[in-house]
Amino acid sequence: MSKTVIYTHLSAQERWQIKALLTSGKSIRAIGFQLGRSPSTIHRELARGRTQKGGYSPKHAVTKACRSRSLSGIKRSKLDGALWKLVRNCLLQRWSPEQIAGRFTLCGAATISHSTIYRGIYRRNDARILGCLRHQGKRYKKHGRAGRSLIPNRVDISQRPDIVRQKQRIGDWEGDTVVSGKNGSGALVTLVDRASKYTCIQRVERKTAEQVNQAIMALLKPYKYKTHTITYDNGAEFARHQHINTILQSQSYFATPYHSWERGLNEHTNGLIRQFFPKKTNFKTITDMEVNAVQKLLNNRPRKVLNYLTPAEAFFRTIPFHLIR
Repeated sequence: MSKTVIYTHLSAQERWQIKALLTSGKSIRAIGFQLGRSPSTIHRELARGRTQKGGYSPKHAVTKACRSRSLSGIKRSKLDGALWKLVRNCLLQRWSPEQIAGRFTLCGAATISHSTIYRGIYRRNDARILGCLRHQGKRYKKHGRAGRSLIPNRVDISQRPDIVRQKQRIGDWEGDTVVSGKNGSGALVTLVDRASKYTCIQRVERKTAEQVNQAIMALLKPYKYKTHTITYDNGAEFARHQHINTILQSQSYFATPYHSWERGLNEHTNGLIRQFFPKKTNFKTITDMEVNAVQKLLNNRPRKVLNYLTPAEAFFRTIPFHLIR
């Protein structure tokens, strides 16, 4: 007996993933495999989102998909009153519509789809709420040579244990830096646990190997017992990785140059951080309190990949004890 396949529409996040994978040169079949979709689904999506210049636009695809559904005669649910106030409060905390819908279902607060939330947002056209939505899809550009020649005893990601790839064990971290785009304007050191998505952030005055080393030590020392591996990009600021390994009793690995998808979680998290600190932000002018506030927001909002638990709940293995307020 053949299995019944239940088709679900592509989510906004999947459309942006398609855009990023296309930019990195992936084929339709490879994109479908990575997203768990058939090549024909990806092919139809690319046709739906094709621009006049022949490229792919997730926004264009969403517009056409919504127009098709509006012509289908399907009755759509509305989002008003107390339920909208509850949704709006979550949006102001930078939760995505998909996170809100999943968390509401988990906590029994309401049953509502993320598409209904999006329609409610665009119907109201509230600038403050629209500003809380995440916008992605910028082209990936290579900037100069990779710094792997400056990293002593660099261990390639190909030698990383398979257990790290499985994302089942707490304590396998990905590390990177977020820069301002202005010379001498400081940077943020970011670390994300692959299994729980728990994020640690610290500001540094300069993106030097010494300052980045000190920041990583400060961030991970409290979780030394939960630190097994750290996977970095090839920036020279991670040249002191061996010192970190000695203190934390961990092992470090380095991604292939210009293969950002090998550290996709960290890249995705840095994109979330950019919501709060856009490019050209002078990190010397922000406070540690502001950085900690962003870290707290990211770690205390539900994630679909965690079945709508929060990263903090997954990392510390605590059970949700309150409903959304």
